[in-house]
Amino acid sequence: MDSTILQLIKYGLIGISTNTIGYLLYLVATYIGITPILSMTLLYILGATIGFIGNRRLTFAYTGNILGSGIRYTLVHLAGYTLNLGILVIFVDLLGYPHQIIQAIAIFTVAVFLFIMFKAFVFRSFQE
Repeated sequence: MDSTILQLIKYGLIGISTNTIGYLLYLVATYIGITPILSMTLLYILGATIGFIGNRRLTFAYTGNILGSGIRYTLVHLAGYTLNLGILVIFVDLLGYPHQIIQAIAIFTVAVFLFIMFKAFVFRSFQE
């Protein structure tokens, strides 16, 4: 099996697990009155932290410098967070769509972006 396909399968399994839990927590947080943007922000940070460990070891089997990959991972997640925030602001705040549906779509959109960036930039062999 091609290594990219295997990585994508592992990434998907980790992502489905963490994002399902994260999305359920998002629904609970917004139900109890926490705003969608604050809920997404807090859960994004938690999910990104857990994801670093899982994706570094399990998905990409990366053995390079943890500091370098951690910095790149943080930069990529800042871009992913900005993408997620933009989706919520545009489609929920400006256009009035239900945040529950838009956040579900945003999770998938950001996940695709992150996989591409992890493979091409974060967990790639560099001369560190």
